[in-house]
Amino acid sequence: MTTVHELPTTTDALSVWPASTTEPRAGDLAVGGVPLAEVADRFGTPVYILDEAEVRDRCRTYRHAFPEAEVLYAAKAFLCRAMARWMEEEGLGLDVCSAGELELAVTTGFPPERIVLHGNAKTPRDLEAALRLGVGRVVIDSPSEIARLAAAVGPDGKQKVMVRVVPGISAGGHDKIRTGTEDQKFGLSIRDGYALHALSRILDQPNLELTGLHCHLGSQITGVKPYLTAVRRMVGLMARLYGQYGVVLPELDLGGGHGIAYRPGEQALDLTSLARKVRAELADACASAGLPVPRLIIEPGRAIAGPAGIALYRVLSVKHTGEHVFVAVDGGMSDNPRPALYGVRYAPRLIGRHSAADPVRTSVVGRHCEAGDVLAADAELPSDIRPGDLLAVPVAGAYHLSMASGYNLVGRPPVVAVRDGRARLLVRRESLEDIRRRDVGL
Repeated sequence: MTTVHELPTTTDALSVWPASTTEPRAGDLAVGGVPLAEVADRFGTPVYILDEAEVRDRCRTYRHAFPEAEVLYAAKAFLCRAMARWMEEEGLGLDVCSAGELELAVTTGFPPERIVLHGNAKTPRDLEAALRLGVGRVVIDSPSEIARLAAAVGPDGKQKVMVRVVPGISAGGHDKIRTGTEDQKFGLSIRDGYALHALSRILDQPNLELTGLHCHLGSQITGVKPYLTAVRRMVGLMARLYGQYGVVLPELDLGGGHGIAYRPGEQALDLTSLARKVRAELADACASAGLPVPRLIIEPGRAIAGPAGIALYRVLSVKHTGEHVFVAVDGGMSDNPRPALYGVRYAPRLIGRHSAADPVRTSVVGRHCEAGDVLAADAELPSDIRPGDLLAVPVAGAYHLSMASGYNLVGRPPVVAVRDGRARLLVRRESLEDIRRRDVGL
């Protein structure tokens, strides 16, 4: 099975699809042994599909590449009860950002001690849930959180914490997803001394146990070099902490942000190279600083869920305006806001029938009342594309439904898992009745 560290060796149209993808007949695709057109007929459209075997294989790839590290799945990419169960069974921990993500995971049976709570502005409910449920670590993101958390823990309690540090590194696929620089909302800066000051304040709190440092550079990073720079700067801060306070931190969390290919031929992060070079850089930096090597923690999200997901849409209309061809589908920015937010590009594919027509450059657009509701601005589709056709969008498992909205009250799509020739519903479609129940204003 294709693993997360492999790069496409061809520009074949299926190179970014799950490894289980087959084409039993021309124009028909099956994933996990299930024809996609059958999923659309059974569950309606739009519908999201997760290849369970692909998710599990990517978890195992990470555990194989980083056998000595703790691997946490970044739940913000996509979380449902089945996903939490798969992570537990594959030996991963969870990185959550809210009481909602935390409680969903724990009530599914996920061990809370394998969960880390993040967030630049944690609410009282977030902290209360973390302490009540026994979360493994809380990542402190601001000086005010230190006193708030210490007070919530109480004099007789104990909570393991880490500190999110800004290493001053610009990396990531878009300005809005670069989080390792000084000009964004996350973490405490090494350069201006706020990080070291926060660490010293935590050491003065007997009910907070400081276990390590955390950083996250951004998302869609396809090169190894930013991570190596982060290792050096984080170990440098560890050395200063040891020099001033005699404290040796046992953990170092380098976050995630591992880039994947959304279209054939695009670059993805080489996970094997990342693991080898980070391991060597960490050993060298610690040896130079006279420190023991801390346990490494990493937080992949997109790289596990993204390539395992497919979105299916039904074509509603085809419109020719001048030189432009607009193919409108029954979903859009309410189930996938990423193109509007980050300018992400996808490679949708006609499924359910074979077409011998020449390809034409089209704009696949959504049904919402926004000019920016464009799912794929330069998609190559057959020139005979018509209403009623099915379009499948690969690499749709991360940051689609997790960022879905209620815009135009169309309701969020369902999620279906496929494996070994079977399809089963994980998350049902949001209905008009669901929407009405929340509206209590009459």
